[in-house]
This record gives sequence, structure tokens and C-alpha cells, in this order.
Amino acid sequence: MFTMKRIVIGLGLLAAFTATAAAQQSESTKKPITKTERRELRRDTKEIRQDRREARADRRELKRDIKQGDSAEVRRDKRELRQDKREVKADKRERRKDTKTAKKP
Repeated sequence: MFTMKRIVIGLGLLAAFTATAAAQQSESTKKPITKTERRELRRDTKEIRQDRREARADRRELKRDIKQGDSAEVRRDKRELRQDKREVKADKRERRKDTKTAKKP
């Protein structure tokens, strides 16, 4: 009985050590993000901010043109606003892709 108890405890400790070693090994295989990748992510973030600023400016112009009743300018501003939204989406998609590749081991 005493020997069986020692065997069970020993196997339990062995399993715990194995799990700990496996967890440490998987953490150490993660590739650190390089300066170039970090720079690319910052560039993507700046592009998103710039596109959002442009969209805000286009919304202000759209409101002004609606108040003035200039229908041709309203159509142009709406078209620009749609283009800005597409650019924001594309930049976000690019940033997600860059983040995935940077974190990939």
C-alpha cells in the first residue's frame, strides 16, 4: 500500500513537471515582434487615423452642402465619404494581417 501511494504521487509529480515544461517551451518558441514589423503596425495605425480624419472632414462638408442645397456637391461628398470608409476598412484589414504575421511563430 505504501509503495502504491509513492508510485501514484511520483506519477502525479511527473505529469505536473511535464506540463510545466511543455508550457514553458511553447512560450519560448514565440517569435518576438521585430522593429520592422512594429514600424509597419504603427504606419497602418497612422493611416487609419488619417482616413478617419478625412471622413470627419467629408461629413462636415456634406452637412454644409446639404444646408446650402447644393445637390452636386452633396453627391460628390457622399462619394468621397464612401471611399474614405472603404479605405478605413482596407487599412484595418491590412493591420490585422500584419499583426497575425508578426505574432506567428
